[in-house]
Amino acid sequence: MEKSQELALTQMRKSVEKLGFSTEKYGDPTLMRFLIAKSMDIEKAAKMFVQWLKWRSSMVPNGFIAESEVPDELEARKSYYPERLAKLYILHMPRFFVSFWKMICRFIDKPTKEKIVIVTNEDEKKCFVEEVGEEAVPVEYKAKLTAIQDVQVPPLMEA
Repeated sequence: MEKSQELALTQMRKSVEKLGFSTEKYGDPTLMRFLIAKSMDIEKAAKMFVQWLKWRSSMVPNGFIAESEVPDELEARKSYYPERLAKLYILHMPRFFVSFWKMICRFIDKPTKEKIVIVTNEDEKKCFVEEVGEEAVPVEYKAKLTAIQDVQVPPLMEA
């Protein structure tokens, strides 16, 4: 982890405490998701984290919640589960979709847009295979198919 990230985490923990809450039960990766979601703005990330804690204590008192109980699931996910997408590969899209994508991607924020890759050529295909591992690559890409829930994902390496 970079020094600037460590400093941001320390400051965020202090900001959360000033708001009357604790980060004691939450690790750096959880707090970092909130910082990334708010472009490393410590005060905004701390406020979002506190809102998430309040929501979680009222909506998830037992540690889980049925999806049917969340009235606006998309908004809840956006507000209370920040930065969950690591990378999205879109395979076998017709040509018109690529054109359509170029038009609509202007409305998607830059960090999210950078995580989305439409695999249209051999270089992107090679990158896709390296990223997800050959065992998880669909049969269409000449590899054994493994159900995504059976794929073992290595933990993120901290720099």
